[in-house]
Amino acid sequence: MWTNAAWPGRSIPKPTPVGGELAAYSSVVSAVEGNTSFYALPTPEVAQRWADATPGHFRFVFKLPKEITHDRKLRNCADDVSAFFRALDPCLAKMDPVAIQLPASFGPDALGVLEAFIRSLPSMVRYAVEVRHLEFFDGATNEYALNDLLALLKVDRITLDSRAVFAGPRVTAAEHEAFENKPRLPVRAVATSQTPIVRFIGQTAPEVNPQFWVPWVGTVARWLRDGRCPIVFVHTPDNAAAIDLARQFYDDVRSAVPDLAPQPDVPHINAPTLFTEDL
Repeated sequence: MWTNAAWPGRSIPKPTPVGGELAAYSSVVSAVEGNTSFYALPTPEVAQRWADATPGHFRFVFKLPKEITHDRKLRNCADDVSAFFRALDPCLAKMDPVAIQLPASFGPDALGVLEAFIRSLPSMVRYAVEVRHLEFFDGATNEYALNDLLALLKVDRITLDSRAVFAGPRVTAAEHEAFENKPRLPVRAVATSQTPIVRFIGQTAPEVNPQFWVPWVGTVARWLRDGRCPIVFVHTPDNAAAIDLARQFYDDVRSAVPDLAPQPDVPHINAPTLFTEDL
């Protein structure tokens, strides 16, 4: 997402006009999960507005539609793939990578299907795969086969880290929803290509999350030193502090990799944040 009622004046400039949320969002962080494409494709005109609203370095990680990944399970979907790229063509230069989020029912017996599907995809963008079948986390044959395949195809693996959610309180409606609906999967800090992706889902209270992401700081720093370009997304049950936390995580990594570029300032913020006492 790039809109949240809690963000203006806290994490993005206030006022932010209706329709200006993406421009404001992209002025303070450098990537977004394009979850909207999982459910419905935009018109090319809408995609053009998204492209125009964001700076050149900004990255959209759009998900392939659920009809491709969940309904057809990567089979007989060439027309749907073509429709996806036609709709999002205005954002093509900023699509890096495209996410293939697979359902829990997609298991190791379908690795051949995954390979054939990836080989059929257009080569002008990179791809990343998120798996949720537990056998892909067996620390043995099935997991090695997946990682080897992704490395062979130069496709990244997306890691979901929801441990903080399941260690946290269940008081608010958003916390209950997260506890009930977020996947609970083993965490694998693996890079199979150049752009490993981490999806960190934290707790509502901002101050408790750094203790859960400490291991990721070292991992992301190592990936950067290895010449990779990792992407880290930070969520919370209500996402009110998500931008603040993402920027704090970036600063934590920068403390380990000092030559990492500094973040842009956030202008016109008049509410307290995690970063200074007087904003």
